[in-house]
Amino acid sequence: MTGSIPTSGQLERTLSQRVQALFRDQMGHRLERVTCQLLEQKIVILLENSVTQPEQLLANSGKEELVEKVHLTLNEAIEPQIKELIEEVVGVSVVDLLSEAKLETERTGMIAVLAEAPQVSDRTTNSKPATRDRRAS
Repeated sequence: MTGSIPTSGQLERTLSQRVQALFRDQMGHRLERVTCQLLEQKIVILLENSVTQPEQLLANSGKEELVEKVHLTLNEAIEPQIKELIEEVVGVSVVDLLSEAKLETERTGMIAVLAEAPQVSDRTTNSKPATRDRRAS
């Protein structure tokens, strides 16, 4: 982000939109909702409806173990792009990206650990998290 210093809410909204676009562009999958919240040196990201059509097909065929492997492999493949996207939006290096998926609820949670807290024009980090809902698109 260039120009004036963004608020944490602006960073969260931008990140939500960019993560949703990344999944749509790279995986051909529309996430129902992406929620991001900046917590000092961490960013929490919740992806809803994160199971793709091929994964759902495998799950419906009783191949849950394969679905878990496919989902893990896809997440590992897109992880470098997510790290790069976060670094670009917040202007701080990501030192670790933790991810866990719950296939039963079709949610994926991520925690990005940052090298330092990003510079924001407000310091209200416990504000309402930014959400990008495709139903609002």
